[in-house]
Amino acid sequence: MSMAVVGLIAGMALGFAGYFGGFGAFLLVAALGAVGFVAGRFLEGDLEPGDFFRSHGDRRG
Repeated sequence: MSMAVVGLIAGMALGFAGYFGGFGAFLLVAALGAVGFVAGRFLEGDLEPGDFFRSHGDRRG
């Protein structure tokens, strides 16, 4: 499935949630979509847990 189709489906889901459930439902669907996206990237192997957390030693100049 192309990224354009995935974006279309996500946009439609957010639109339906916003229309029928209000702004709270819109935010809930958006947050759960973001969590699902990150989980999918972990499962595909595109992300590692260390990508989010850096030690203070990495920022030394």
